[in-house]
Amino acid sequence: MNASESLSNDGAESPRGAVSRRRFLQGAAACGLLAPLASATGCEPAGPGFGRLDKVWGRHGVVGGRMHKARAMAIDADQRLYLVDFTARILVYDLDGNYLHGWSTPVCDNGRPTGLTYDPASNRLLVADTHYYRILEYELDGSLVSAATTGGTNGVAPGEFGFVTDAVRDSQGCLYVCEYGDNDRVQKFSPDGEFLAQWGSHGTGPDQFKRPQNLLVDSDDRLWVCDACNHRIKVFDPDGKLVAMWGEEGSAPGQMYYPYDIVMDPAGDLYIVEYGNHRVQKFTQGGESLGVWGGQGRDEGQLWDPWALALDSHNRLHVLDTHNNRVQRVVV
Repeated sequence: MNASESLSNDGAESPRGAVSRRRFLQGAAACGLLAPLASATGCEPAGPGFGRLDKVWGRHGVVGGRMHKARAMAIDADQRLYLVDFTARILVYDLDGNYLHGWSTPVCDNGRPTGLTYDPASNRLLVADTHYYRILEYELDGSLVSAATTGGTNGVAPGEFGFVTDAVRDSQGCLYVCEYGDNDRVQKFSPDGEFLAQWGSHGTGPDQFKRPQNLLVDSDDRLWVCDACNHRIKVFDPDGKLVAMWGEEGSAPGQMYYPYDIVMDPAGDLYIVEYGNHRVQKFTQGGESLGVWGGQGRDEGQLWDPWALALDSHNRLHVLDTHNNRVQRVVV
């Protein structure tokens, strides 16, 4: 994602777009996203590893089942894998990487989606249409459910959004949406789309975020947030009360550098992909590191700017190796 994606359709920047762009550039500079990441993180991560590389697949391209800088991933109940790439295409594969079908989001002149979530209750795919300030819902055949779209207006009022990055539903059907830009917050909506609550603002304090990038709802309806540019994980109860926070910037085991996605296995352990450290790290729920996998590079078993994770029913971790244009599967 780059700052130029905040431009309007005709190439001119609105006053709100200019503010958002300045906020992005300021945040990106503060987070180090405008500098080469390799020099900041080194190569192979130190410490104990976990898992075994099982399969690598994917080809670079913009047609058919090829991918171009895919940035989000999800798995449905039938174990189909969904990716969204930088051409704004939703690509659907089986778990071995065989391409099944795909479709494109309605428009992408302003920018591309950066979040995907499979919602088992509705059997639909939630797409964070980041630069159009909305969450789209699709049937799994690619049919857009227009009536289910959440948002679409750029702003800071309840129900308006900045750059949305992810959306998830809890066991009661409530929808949580995270966003960055002017807001850096989480908003909560009822199953009928009624605004219920919001929390967060831009900053480094316990009640603030700097680019909340991805969300996870656990079996207790706690909301886990990858607070990416603060290099930490935050956990909230359904009312938005902060119940846990851990993580610090760095490349040592237990530290993080731009945590971009998080999944939880059946045992309750967490896997976090670190965009800046080019690795995946396994944690207890209390933040204790249980091992790392990956490291910067182009070879199999190495990663380059990974964005996303998905865990299948066989307890295999699928890692979206974004700038290598591939998926790597790890038995954990």
